[in-house]
Amino acid sequence: MPEPLLRPATPVDVPALVALVRSAYRGDESRTGWTTEADLLDDERIDAAGVLAKIDDPATTVLVAVDGAGELIACCEVQLRSGGVGYFGMFAVRPDLQAAGRGRRVLAAAEQHAAALGATTMEMTVIAQRTELVEWYVRRGYTLTGETRPFPYGGAIGGGNSRRDLYFVVLRKALPDRRVDDATSAVPGSVDRA
Repeated sequence: MPEPLLRPATPVDVPALVALVRSAYRGDESRTGWTTEADLLDDERIDAAGVLAKIDDPATTVLVAVDGAGELIACCEVQLRSGGVGYFGMFAVRPDLQAAGRGRRVLAAAEQHAAALGATTMEMTVIAQRTELVEWYVRRGYTLTGETRPFPYGGAIGGGNSRRDLYFVVLRKALPDRRVDDATSAVPGSVDRA
């Protein structure tokens, strides 16, 4: 399997990113992969405005993985926060391509990118009820911090029903010092955001 090309997203990618994230987590299509949250939540997860806000945020890089045909197959966000923390979010792999190692490679590229930006720690939040996903991150070197955060019920996109007992657990991983002059060079095939 050839390595997917990773690059920073641009506003042109917004419709494909919305479709990718929704397909990985919501609705019947998400059930073909193992990352579905369709049994927990019945909203649309994210909308075009939310994705564009992430792309336009100077502290955030939205990374996309594309296959040889230029199709988006995975994505994530890396946001540089205070205290040397890189936040990892909006992680999605196309459901029919899950469980083939692509997610591991995208996560590793995101960690490398965060370290190149000066992050010393990568942090993420995962819905506590997603034990198999939490375990996947633990196998990749992340540690449960014991910290929890409330689930943003008021921020649901497109309404829908959801369980009312959801909350996030926080995971962290120390990153090696990999700062480089041009952080985008840490992402294979990437282009300068400027």
